[in-house]
Amino acid sequence: MNRTVIIKEKIFSFNKKITVQGDKSLSIRWALIASQALGVSRAYNLLDSEDVKNTLKILKKLGVKVKNKKNYHEIIGTGLNSFYYKNNTVIDAGNSGTLARLILGILAKSENSFTLKGDKSLSKRDFSRVIKPLNFFGVKLNSKNNRLPIQMRGNKFLKPIYYEEHKGSAQVKSCIMFAALNTPGITRIKCIPSRDHTERFFKYINIPIKKLKKGKFDIIEIKGQKQFKSFNYRIPGDISSGAFFIVLTLLSKNSKILIKNVNINKSRTGIIDILNKMNAKIKFKNKRIYQSEEVADIYVKSCNKLKPINCPKSLNSRSIDEFLLIFLVCAKAKGMSYFKNIEELRHKECDRLKFASKFLKMIGIKSIETKNSLKIYGNPNLSLNGNYEIKNFEKDHRVCMLSFIAALTLGGKWKINDTDSINTSFPKFIDIIKKVGGKIN
Repeated sequence: MNRTVIIKEKIFSFNKKITVQGDKSLSIRWALIASQALGVSRAYNLLDSEDVKNTLKILKKLGVKVKNKKNYHEIIGTGLNSFYYKNNTVIDAGNSGTLARLILGILAKSENSFTLKGDKSLSKRDFSRVIKPLNFFGVKLNSKNNRLPIQMRGNKFLKPIYYEEHKGSAQVKSCIMFAALNTPGITRIKCIPSRDHTERFFKYINIPIKKLKKGKFDIIEIKGQKQFKSFNYRIPGDISSGAFFIVLTLLSKNSKILIKNVNINKSRTGIIDILNKMNAKIKFKNKRIYQSEEVADIYVKSCNKLKPINCPKSLNSRSIDEFLLIFLVCAKAKGMSYFKNIEELRHKECDRLKFASKFLKMIGIKSIETKNSLKIYGNPNLSLNGNYEIKNFEKDHRVCMLSFIAALTLGGKWKINDTDSINTSFPKFIDIIKKVGGKIN
């Protein structure tokens, strides 16, 4: 059902403590890694979203035992490359690019063929970035124009590779690392730094991995075919989900929020650095290391004197999922903000760079979009009173949630379509919006 929501008034000032659901990146990675471990692995606070549900469905179809208990999820692994499924099996990644690209890596040694498909949005996205390195391993993949559906047959005689990754894509890096698990010898990756959840997971469960810095690159080495034991994991809150409430608070009058137990992995906190450069005063409280990830409570209060930013491109990969929210903040800043080398936004669930330009124009903000950059001419007095409708956005969950934040902070009457897309990553989003005082019909 494609639910439509109406928002007709701004949110009142609030002072709240909230928690957000489990980190999506960690939830998907836990399931995929646990499926290859020896023994029973448990995850607490696993994200109950469509992307994660599709991960568990695929694992079940591949012969993995998955159990949903009252307070945790359980996966019974039987070791590396222990999947059991019929030849020509069809598996469906839904809307999840992370799942689709990582599952190709983890099935690199499976000899039975399978077809990987996805929804309409995912089927438009480029998979050449993982097809190329998997070909080097010796895996056979067939697709039309490097898009889904992809037919693949693994290779029991995988060859270790050396691969250079220049896009700053954690999905590409992780796909290669998963393939390396089943490959004899040492696989090496030279890559632009990006989300490092997979590396942290590997270290936490004692998979042989080395990582060092060489100039602006990370050098990662994986020693393959080393079996590992099952493990339990408590998943912290997702900063990409928390980001919506960070910006909601920042742009609301006289408001404060404390978001408890959030993953603040440095590869994910670019939005905090960017917003603080724009005069926000976002603080981490109760910082600690928990099961290889850094966790903290995030404290935010309103800011009515936002500064523009010439965003360093070094922050791009650390902010990639939050740029739409950052652009909304720039719309309320005094002056011109500039973002460059952000073409990766064109390869998300929808072309987010193109959408951002249209969205800013709709709310009366001048912007200049190029192939890989965006200039935003902010207006600190921006306030809306017209009618606005969000539709035809390829059911991109982050576009949908951005629209809620804009409606609640800028005013006007908003009609937001296809809000079921939120279930992709943050099913409890609307419940929390209501908890902090947002009025939604």
